[in-house]
Amino acid sequence: MKFTFTIPDSLPEMTVKLFLEEQLLIPRKIRHFLRVKKHILINKKEVHWHQTIKAGDECQLIFDEEDYPAKEITSGDAKLVNEVYQDQHLIIVNKPEGMKTHGNQPDEIALLNHVSAYVGQTCYVVHRLDMETSGLVLFAKNPFILPILNRLLEKKEISREYCALVEGKTEAKELIFRDKIGRNRHDRRKRVVDQKNGQYAETQVTRLKQFQNKTSLVRCRLKTGRTHQIRVHLSHHGHPILGDPLYNPHSKTKRLMLHAFKLSFVHPLTLNKLSFTALSDTFERELKQNG
Repeated sequence: MKFTFTIPDSLPEMTVKLFLEEQLLIPRKIRHFLRVKKHILINKKEVHWHQTIKAGDECQLIFDEEDYPAKEITSGDAKLVNEVYQDQHLIIVNKPEGMKTHGNQPDEIALLNHVSAYVGQTCYVVHRLDMETSGLVLFAKNPFILPILNRLLEKKEISREYCALVEGKTEAKELIFRDKIGRNRHDRRKRVVDQKNGQYAETQVTRLKQFQNKTSLVRCRLKTGRTHQIRVHLSHHGHPILGDPLYNPHSKTKRLMLHAFKLSFVHPLTLNKLSFTALSDTFERELKQNG
């Protein structure tokens, strides 16, 4: 694999070592391969580790197959992919509800398989959505960019926003839930608030609209990414999401009314600010009927 890109204007001068380590977030093992194999070129010339690079320089990274061993997965159906954005390194798609982001078994077909078929090469999940949740999902198109995007996610530099239709009126227009979340000992499919043994979770909730039938449309921003985080937090505080089969089983709404409508981050290679929104026809239809 070879990747060539231009150092963006907004990046200050820095050494090659610092660029690979702190800007591209390339793992130590891969940085070692690049160094000993002399597989990083600046303006088509070999460079030493402490050479300074600057805006406008052309950077080329070369990876051997042993650096990133090929991974093959079962091909899916490219026609099922709704692309929102794509470049050389990543793709963002709008997932429908009722589809898994990735399979639990090697031969299970899920969104990842469909996206890989659509792109024409094996892709990699950066973050996932519950099967019942629709909305924007980010995939890496190559194993080089995957750990970089994963680090951005860990550093909370990828912003994700959801809209949800919930029961009742929230106590305030702006709320922050910080309840720890752990496994439900009685149902392995579910999570519960567990302040003693759970993991820290933070969800910011904004009430967007209150409806006459005592439901509310809310926006949720994730600061952490625990399994079922939004669903558990809202349910625990008396506002279960309509159509939630696990945390609101008596709701008769046809789908889980949770949609990941916005995804924002700074592209790690171009440093361009990217922000995308996507709607869901089924979410909009159920909102009109239940709002």
